[in-house]
Amino acid sequence: MCGIAGFLDQRNGDLRPVIQQMVETLHHRGPDASGIWLDLRSGFALGHARLSIIDLSSEGNQPMVSASGRYVLTYNGEVYNFVELRHELEQHGHTFRGHTDTEVMLAAFEEWGIEKSVTRFIGMFAFGVWDRAERSLTLVRDRLGKKPLYFGWIGQTFLFGSELKVFHAHPDFHGEINRDALALYLRHNYVPAPYCIYRNLYKLLPGCLLTVVLDRAHHAADFSPLPESESAKWKPSRYWSARAVAEQGCAHAFSGSETDAIDGLDRLLRDAVRVRMVADVPLGAFLSGGVDSSTVVALMQAQSTRPVKTFTIGFDEKEFDEAQHAKAVARHLGTDHTELYVTPERAMAVIPRLSELYDEPFSDSSQIPTFLVSQLARQNVTVSLSGDGGDELFGGYTRYFICQTIWNNLIRFPCLFRNGVASGLRVFTPSQWSVLFRKVMPLLPKRVRTTHPGDKLYKLADVLTTATPETLYYGLISLWKEPASVVLGSVEPLTPLTDWHQWANVPSLIEQMMFLDTVTYLPDDLLVKVDRASMGVSLESRTPLLDHRVVEFAWQLPTSLKIRHGQGKWVLRQVLYKYVPRQLIERPKTGFGVPIDSWLRGPLREWVESLLDEKRLRDQGSFDPTPIRNKWSEHLSGQRDWQYYLWDVLMFQAWRERWC
Repeated sequence: MCGIAGFLDQRNGDLRPVIQQMVETLHHRGPDASGIWLDLRSGFALGHARLSIIDLSSEGNQPMVSASGRYVLTYNGEVYNFVELRHELEQHGHTFRGHTDTEVMLAAFEEWGIEKSVTRFIGMFAFGVWDRAERSLTLVRDRLGKKPLYFGWIGQTFLFGSELKVFHAHPDFHGEINRDALALYLRHNYVPAPYCIYRNLYKLLPGCLLTVVLDRAHHAADFSPLPESESAKWKPSRYWSARAVAEQGCAHAFSGSETDAIDGLDRLLRDAVRVRMVADVPLGAFLSGGVDSSTVVALMQAQSTRPVKTFTIGFDEKEFDEAQHAKAVARHLGTDHTELYVTPERAMAVIPRLSELYDEPFSDSSQIPTFLVSQLARQNVTVSLSGDGGDELFGGYTRYFICQTIWNNLIRFPCLFRNGVASGLRVFTPSQWSVLFRKVMPLLPKRVRTTHPGDKLYKLADVLTTATPETLYYGLISLWKEPASVVLGSVEPLTPLTDWHQWANVPSLIEQMMFLDTVTYLPDDLLVKVDRASMGVSLESRTPLLDHRVVEFAWQLPTSLKIRHGQGKWVLRQVLYKYVPRQLIERPKTGFGVPIDSWLRGPLREWVESLLDEKRLRDQGSFDPTPIRNKWSEHLSGQRDWQYYLWDVLMFQAWRERWC
């Protein structure tokens, strides 16, 4: 696991100090070694910061040149089937001086070319490879988007890197905030790919490659970030498509028995875990005690001769604590378990570091416990496996069932009736409804009493006026409902959630939601969160459930094998129950969060007041201060719960303070 950087600049300047400065910004991703490679004739520079995992010798240092000298590679990630590929390449006459996957990748490029090689790789990766013969740069990102890769232009200079920090290190960089991307951020708490918080910079989409030929390089205005676009002179191309996998899987559904499905998934997962346990450094796993992480740890322990090192953090607030469940699973499996109960003070101490870790605005508040568990694991291991991906692949999110149930009930009533009820609910403001309910709440049964009833009635009104199930889902997963009215001068661009041309042709609403989460929320929220938190402490995180072979198999399974009796992940649970008793797992799903709402009103209040100062917001010119200040006042008084909306703005403000 490493950090990569590079640029193409034909102005005949001194490339060396610039690329060295760019690489230095990635030291946290690769503290063990660093290197640069220059092609002065072409004005091209590559850089690399290395976290040594396989072959700890200098033979694994990068940038690495292929045996013939044609290809030069800077690479972040792991190709897990490199041993098998190496044996195959040896049959074609290739020889190897070291034992890294990097050298195998270069030999594969020599033998099969870049794109054909990538389709044979099993792993997570983001890399840039310079073809000296063609004078071209090819950028590649893994199928599910586990590893980050930014790229774009500063004038006529083309740059790329693992994080936005590398762009700041270039002397010509003066980042202009992309207000349209900022509007997307307020809606989702992340900036969706291919967009970036800065104009003329982009994220390479998962499963894509992009080739820049020196003699045909164009400015950003000639570029389309979306493979589907036909308007640009050049654009990325897909070598693997989540949409095609979903559509083909549903069209050619698994025809075996339930037992066949369980056994087939078990075999695939065992191999996905096995290949991710290969490392020349200490290895462990995150363990929450939920289905996904417990499955990964169970399969690790089943294939290990020693107790697997597992790590959990706990909180004294019971609604946020999973440590006791993880401890029970660890005890049953016999792992070498470490848990740490985190005080609110220790958790809040992470907040000043977030804008450095996440150098693009990011406001999923579970970033805090994710960093803390990564920090805990790094004290003992250099590689940690995680259970990310199970919800998207096997229907685990409760919002899938909620959305389906709501829509099934909505369509029983005519639109005119629903719109009339919604109008009635909006006669009073949420605060007025709350005052009314406060008077009658003591008279109601405890089971129907609720907090913030006004908010809930307004959410109901929004639901009642929904025209399509996809729009309903979009509303459920949106935070700021009209972010363009908050971000001055912005228009929300299309994303896979709003552009129906990008939707998958799948049989059901639940499958559509699973697909949309796989191409948006998974790579742009969950995987970003884990990558920055883990790499912030120089820890490599591996995700066996997102092995593309597992993903392809999961889409072949009918929904009936994933969701039963209002509960998701049925087939994954059956695999887990081979190793862990059902009673240790069966319980309501718990989020991985922290009590932001009370922190904002209490110990973080002074910090919030500073960042949300009305004059400050107005002078900066990105936001209309009025809706933000209104939400802060209502949250502070306890009338409303705006914690997630406010956290969005606060994380942007903290990011802006650090980077602008």
